[in-house]
Amino acid sequence: MKHLISLFLKFSAWLVAILKPLGFWGVGAIALLDSSTIPVPMDLIISGYVWADRRHFFLYCLMASIGSTIGGLLPFYLGRAGGELFLLKRVDRARYEQLRDRFERQEFFALFVPSMLPPPTPWKLFVFGAGVFKMRIRDFLAAVFLGRLVRFTAEALLVLYYGPEIVTVVHELAKKHLVAMLAGMGVVLGVLVLIAVRKGLSKRRAGEFEN
Repeated sequence: MKHLISLFLKFSAWLVAILKPLGFWGVGAIALLDSSTIPVPMDLIISGYVWADRRHFFLYCLMASIGSTIGGLLPFYLGRAGGELFLLKRVDRARYEQLRDRFERQEFFALFVPSMLPPPTPWKLFVFGAGVFKMRIRDFLAAVFLGRLVRFTAEALLVLYYGPEIVTVVHELAKKHLVAMLAGMGVVLGVLVLIAVRKGLSKRRAGEFEN
């Protein structure tokens, strides 16, 4: 098993070395592979690009977000093709029902928030679940792209101010305080949903008043 893991890591490093000289396009290709099949340290790769070419930092974030969104379509469609049984093998029934309820209540934010968070957030689990629970493709693409863009841009700005080492610090904090971080994002999600509901009610009342 250790030998297979070692070979996989060497293959990943070789693939990244080939794609890295391609600049913006290389970032997009690496992000696509990371989201679809081959996991790579995406945040560290982007931080290296950003630190080496600060003037174009947002282009790297944009291409990484596009690549990640396109790559995410693979696990999404696998989930849609009948991944309910597979998902139930990965999570217990309570966790499955929690995911289902989250997507039924607010499917956009149910995927947008995990797309913003750094590892070890189980992002592919949420993407797979989005397919299982028949999320609309338009909302899926928007949620992943915007969430990834927020994440990569935030990390790029941190790198510009504090250097590439800040990415490792953020990942270590995320590992130690993942539950607290998820709880905080849950609060933010609740506030955003509440604001959206209030705006919807206000527009509805305004329309009734005009009529």
